[in-house]
Amino acid sequence: MIVAVPNLLSFEQVKQAHENFSQAAWQDGTATAGHIAVKVKRNQQLAVTDPVALHWGQVITAALTQHPLCVSASLPLHVLPPMFNRYEGGEHYGTHVDGAIRVIPGSGNKIRTDVSCTVFFSEPDEYDGGELIIEDTYGSKSVKLPAGHAILYPATSLHRVTPVTRGARVSSFFWMQSMVRDAQQRSLLFDLDCAIQHLTADHPDHASLVTMSGIYHNLLRQWSDL
Repeated sequence: MIVAVPNLLSFEQVKQAHENFSQAAWQDGTATAGHIAVKVKRNQQLAVTDPVALHWGQVITAALTQHPLCVSASLPLHVLPPMFNRYEGGEHYGTHVDGAIRVIPGSGNKIRTDVSCTVFFSEPDEYDGGELIIEDTYGSKSVKLPAGHAILYPATSLHRVTPVTRGARVSSFFWMQSMVRDAQQRSLLFDLDCAIQHLTADHPDHASLVTMSGIYHNLLRQWSDL
């Protein structure tokens, strides 16, 4: 399930972030790549301890937990602190799959990476290339969203970032451990939740709402990995 999340961050937040990123100390992104990914990764990243990364990571995490679509699609249990990367001058990231387990910096605690998230900080017309290509069940999906928007997709997906041939692509990337481990079950719960919300908006007194809500919560109770 691939879900685009509009306006996770506001225009004002994106503008302020751009100013901070322009003065940040970007480093070689291969430093955080695994032994396979290092062969295909060519980009820049902020250190996880960088004050800019820490600040905007907290902003993103707060926005995610307050965004109904994000919560409904990912059902987050744990969120890895967001990281930040930049692509320019032909930089790219070849086809890879994200590691299954990540360590939360500074704690030693580990999370399972069920859901991947990318938050865009550059407008699509500010750079050429830089599409996030996700290998879905039904083929490849190309993603290049407006600044402040995000994309959620299964961390099990093969994906890549095409070369940026003009301008710079700045984004945040991170992972979540979901309350529901299975991607298909998460997808079913998401579809059911969306149906409940639409029915609530169109027919708020419909008798089926109680039944549908009960089914949703009983499925979540049965499938949750708590």
